Amino acid sequence: MVDIIHPATLPSLLYANDKGEICDLPDLAMAGRSGRDFQTPQLNELIPLPEGSELFVLDDRLPIGIDPVSGEFLKLDDNPDRPGSSVRAVAAFMAPAHTAIYSTAFEKESAGVKPLPLFAYAAVGWYENRFWVSGFRSDADPRQEPDRFKPAGISKATNQRLRGNPANRLIQHLGKCSLTYGCPAAVNYFMDSWEAPLPTSPVCNAACIGCISLQPSGCCPATQDRIKFTPSPEEIVGVALPHLEKVERAVVSFGQGCEGEPLMQAEIIERSIRLIRQKTARGTINLNSNSSMPAAIEKLAAAGLDSLRVSLNSARADYHRRYYRPKGFDLEDVKESIRVMKRAGRFVSLNYFMLPGFTDDPAEFAALSSLIADCRPDFIQLRNLNMDPDWYLDEIKFAASGPALGILTWLEKLREAFPHLEFGYFNPPLR
Repeated sequence: MVDIIHPATLPSLLYANDKGEICDLPDLAMAGRSGRDFQTPQLNELIPLPEGSELFVLDDRLPIGIDPVSGEFLKLDDNPDRPGSSVRAVAAFMAPAHTAIYSTAFEKESAGVKPLPLFAYAAVGWYENRFWVSGFRSDADPRQEPDRFKPAGISKATNQRLRGNPANRLIQHLGKCSLTYGCPAAVNYFMDSWEAPLPTSPVCNAACIGCISLQPSGCCPATQDRIKFTPSPEEIVGVALPHLEKVERAVVSFGQGCEGEPLMQAEIIERSIRLIRQKTARGTINLNSNSSMPAAIEKLAAAGLDSLRVSLNSARADYHRRYYRPKGFDLEDVKESIRVMKRAGRFVSLNYFMLPGFTDDPAEFAALSSLIADCRPDFIQLRNLNMDPDWYLDEIKFAASGPALGILTWLEKLREAFPHLEFGYFNPPLR
């Protein structure tokens, strides 16, 4: 067990100057943001910036800090080292397995600025020669640690497998994910470790405002290319079967960031699962999905699907609809898919998008609690929402129902109310 370190006092505000250099301002302390409200982080809500995290400079956004004497939130709109020159806010994109407690505190320079790129923006400050971030480690699993493999080893293993499988389009696609994007899931596949991805669907039955593989022209760019073909069952088995047979506690997962909705290819997936299970009972076959088609889920469970990870921004129908912009389904279909898997004796996770101030809104907490009591999922993955918080809250027309609970209080209340429920960040191996 690694000791959790917290700072002795609130870290200093960070800002970026007009050259893009990140500086600290000891005269102001870092602030956090919950929904649309600025907050003062508590010391137990701050940890050293995890290795593998990144710092972002937020264009057209001014940093908000705290006067250490009055406690007042103050906007920094001028460079204290070079009066008259511009400043910008700074945020942290935390490494996988970490969940934000507060977003970074900023104010837009004008109402018409473009949305931020599709990342999560955690509050970050500077104290005693290190960066501190408002968050916590939500999963001890090391499967996406930044130092788990050397780059030369990744390149060698990826290229070797690509050369050995020139006709398997899925392996070739994953090679680009590994070598071009550094996708941790693709890297794990080529390095014969942990969870391997099985992207399957070039199409989707939703138009999520935060989709990371397809965005309309003029919006923020998608962070990766969507797969452009539907692999055959044989190509899928060519990826999944060796991984399941070779890797201890292996997971293979349909539904990746580089595709649409995998249930649009439910027949292909069903055939693939049956072919895999004819050859091996090892490992976990998982589906990451918007869970829009209960009848298809039922067929996949019968074929041998072990676990379902349900993508969920909100347990309230209006906010769910405004985010997913679904085509032919609603939140009730999602809930029924969970029930179908549980009736089949299978494992269900909620991939619950975390945004401080929305996730821990009292009415959202009540709705999630009702969903858990009704559908009985096994696990919640505490995944940060990769989206500009202002854009998200505007698009879903969010109205707070009361003061936010606080992310740590939210988590504590869920643990108390649902002792059976587990929490983490990754799809857990079941065998």
